[in-house]
Amino acid sequence: MKVIVIGGGPAGMIASIEASKKGNEVILLEKMDRLGKKLLITGKGRCNITSSLEMEEFIKNIHGNGKFLYSCFQRYTNQDIIEFLKEQGLKVKEERGNRIFPVTDKSIDVLNCFIKKLKELNVKIKLNTIVKEILIKDGQAKGVQTNNGEIYADKIILATGGKSYPLTGSTGDGYKIAEKLGHIIQEIRPSLVPLELYNKKEIINLQGLSLRNTEIKILDVNKNKIIYEDFGEMIFTHFGISGPIILSSSAHLIRYSNLDELLENKKIKIYIDLKPALSEEKLEERILRDFSELKNKQYKNSLDKLLPQKMIEYVIKKSEINPEKRVNEITREQRKKLVHILKNMDFDIKGFRPIEEAIITSGGINIKEINPKTLESKLIKGLYFAGEIIDVDAYTGGFNLQIAYSTGYVAGQIE
Repeated sequence: MKVIVIGGGPAGMIASIEASKKGNEVILLEKMDRLGKKLLITGKGRCNITSSLEMEEFIKNIHGNGKFLYSCFQRYTNQDIIEFLKEQGLKVKEERGNRIFPVTDKSIDVLNCFIKKLKELNVKIKLNTIVKEILIKDGQAKGVQTNNGEIYADKIILATGGKSYPLTGSTGDGYKIAEKLGHIIQEIRPSLVPLELYNKKEIINLQGLSLRNTEIKILDVNKNKIIYEDFGEMIFTHFGISGPIILSSSAHLIRYSNLDELLENKKIKIYIDLKPALSEEKLEERILRDFSELKNKQYKNSLDKLLPQKMIEYVIKKSEINPEKRVNEITREQRKKLVHILKNMDFDIKGFRPIEEAIITSGGINIKEINPKTLESKLIKGLYFAGEIIDVDAYTGGFNLQIAYSTGYVAGQIE
């Protein structure tokens, strides 16, 4: 049997490997000049391969349609991808947050494992090949129309990725191809993406400040409802905020009802707790100790032990305490207000950075139109889907790459 795989990312490469192992003649089509361009930039160039969590926990980390992946995750696990890499000669290591990386800290080494196996199985790789449409006859996929002419096949796997990081080739082509065939495309939006704030001018001096061991809560002000909360690292930028816990929050926030209206009316706030390990009472005790040691110093020179240098000016301004005032003159009410600010620093969220800056895409081919056990289209026989093109998305931590491997594996089980 002849199989065409469209898209040379991790999902497409795994699908090609599996389809070839089943004895099929496999042609892998990639529009860029090399395979796996997006894979190379994952994990800041180190490639967060997967997570070490039990597979049951993966579903909990997939905010978008996680249950759809239950069968895929059972059939191809995190241990399977780790074993595959080891067979190709690449060892892995575990880091903070259950993240699995190659011991070399180089994503190119992960990519080379895939390429090595593709070549070993004699998969025909055609680079610089743009698929314009899938050819259908009597309701069945029969081939593709490319910039280099038509190619015919018995089965086709569409694994073109999402719309984030377009320079790597993820430009949303697959959505157009599938939509032309009658598939519903759920709204395409950025996920795992930095957030923009309304208060940009206020935080201009905070740009570049990284906060560790920080707690955040994102609130729907109308309902006084917590939408998302997390603990970890974040960073201030020229447009707002970013960092691991902010990226994960975006994956959750993107699917919240009436979001656009709430954002426009400044009804979505983020609260940052700079001292989550301390209650308000304990924090006040800590500040009192600092103030007693520095009782003759001015307020503006009393926060060095408590805060990063870049944060001091901002906190002083928010506290509305005269910076020239000596700390022994600060009232109990003023001190309590300072404590409240440190535990509840709030900003109005304006929206998301452009999809070009997102790690992954939220939205894609409607899961109701895909068989979850085979990933074959319910509309077109012989057409399969794998990876980010499907309407599934997860938090950071290797979960999105595992989606690519697991769906690629299942889609490639063609005999």
